Amino acid sequence: MRASLKSTILGGSVAVGVIGIFLLGAVADRQLQLAPVNWLVRSPSQTTKTSPTATVLNTDEKSTVEIAEQASASVVTIAIERPQRTRRVLLSPFSRNPSASPSDTPNEKIDIGTGFLVNQGDLIITNKHVVDSEGEYYIIDRQDNEHKVLNIYRDPVNDLAILKIDGLQGTGLEMGDSDQLRVGQQVIAIGTALGEFRHTVTTGVVSGLGRGIEAADPFGINVESLENVIQTDAAINPGNSGGPLLDSNGRVIGVNVAVSSSGQNISFAIPINVVRASIDNFNQTGQFERPMLGVRYRPISEQAAIANDVPQGAYIVEVVENTAASEGGIEVGDILTELDGQPLKDIGIPAVLNKKKVGDKVKVKYWRNGQESEVEVTLRLQQS
Repeated sequence: MRASLKSTILGGSVAVGVIGIFLLGAVADRQLQLAPVNWLVRSPSQTTKTSPTATVLNTDEKSTVEIAEQASASVVTIAIERPQRTRRVLLSPFSRNPSASPSDTPNEKIDIGTGFLVNQGDLIITNKHVVDSEGEYYIIDRQDNEHKVLNIYRDPVNDLAILKIDGLQGTGLEMGDSDQLRVGQQVIAIGTALGEFRHTVTTGVVSGLGRGIEAADPFGINVESLENVIQTDAAINPGNSGGPLLDSNGRVIGVNVAVSSSGQNISFAIPINVVRASIDNFNQTGQFERPMLGVRYRPISEQAAIANDVPQGAYIVEVVENTAASEGGIEVGDILTELDGQPLKDIGIPAVLNKKKVGDKVKVKYWRNGQESEVEVTLRLQQS
């Protein structure tokens, strides 16, 4: 009987103690912002002080904000001033219906692309197709100050252009190494989206490498074939062309050049190492002295080569007169398989020419009617 009474008293004491702990915990949690009850009931896996995942996410988010703030000062909007055509309504004495006649009005200025500063901030890089149309061009900086473009130097091989202006103060963006890119790597794009929203920042990853595309100017007039470009899912829209594609350290690894018109989240950028070669060429000569082979072509993928029983390489769709290709006997329909000893499978013709100078001799292997031949040609100068 006494033992039973002792057990009852002990059990009641324990129950009162537990209830007291919970009541004290509630008071401490509400008044002192402490959580002793949670500490008692949580599992061992929940007792770590900091979540590694949360730390990584916070670091990435902060890094993106810092990169956007630092890089935006070196990113500019490119605008063009063109005559605005309207129609003036005329009343004809011989008709009840008014007729329309074209009339010139004051020029309109519209945002058409993006650019960014390089070197010591004295050069602006953009796409050639952005500044291929007739009209006066302007640069608009982060503070919305306008600067008239004095000179435009266009690279005839790559879809790149260098702009020179006076009075713009800024720091050039640091260039990365596009040869070290890996699929899945995080990237940041900055540009004037849709020609309306300046300094738009988007993020994504490198979706693919070594792609081949065709890029058109803002008005759909000039179209160029580009090889070995970077594919990304970072949101890039018309107006972003010429803007920087940055890595997680804020270094430029590409120049945004095009967006797919038939898919979502499929955009492309020219590797920065191609841009670096163009800038070096410009700094040495003051212009783009590019060697020219004199062909337009379409790449033949491995799948297409197997399906059509032809070699992989560059299918020639046009041969320019009075060029190295025409003098070497290259014809439309030929498939170039090697240039200067390099197979044209994973590398395009511009990538080979970027390392050559005017006057260099190169050997060209080509396939025609089931037979392979070789010819040596002398590269000529192609003016911008």
